[in-house]
Amino acid sequence: DVQLQAYGGGLVQPGGSLRLSCAASGFTFDDYVIGWFRQAPGKEREGVSCINRNGGSTYYADSVKGRFTISRDNAKNTVYLQMNSLKPEDTAVYYCATARPGVLFCPAIYGSRSFNPRKANYWGQGTQVTVSS
Repeated sequence: DVQLQAYGGGLVQPGGSLRLSCAASGFTFDDYVIGWFRQAPGKEREGVSCINRNGGSTYYADSVKGRFTISRDNAKNTVYLQMNSLKPEDTAVYYCATARPGVLFCPAIYGSRSFNPRKANYWGQGTQVTVSS
């Protein structure tokens, strides 16, 4: 079965950096679009970034554009999220997720209308990112 596990979160000061990883198993990794989502207390879950099958197309929410970088290593079945210039408003639980092939949830893919977490149906355990001085 499809399994995803996010890890690498922690406590960091404003302006600092963290690198999150998403380890995948149980499916043909390079057939799947992968997304990063986050949820802060009292807030709706929102899309952060997503990447297509071969890594050639990416999408970022406006709030993280220019600060975060998504990448994937298909040989290692892993997706990364490099987070730089972190702000307190980045504090949230971060999740990686995917959907069955053909389900469009990532704006980096032609035909996707929105970055909708409700369309993702495979979710990893979240990792906490806290940005505070």
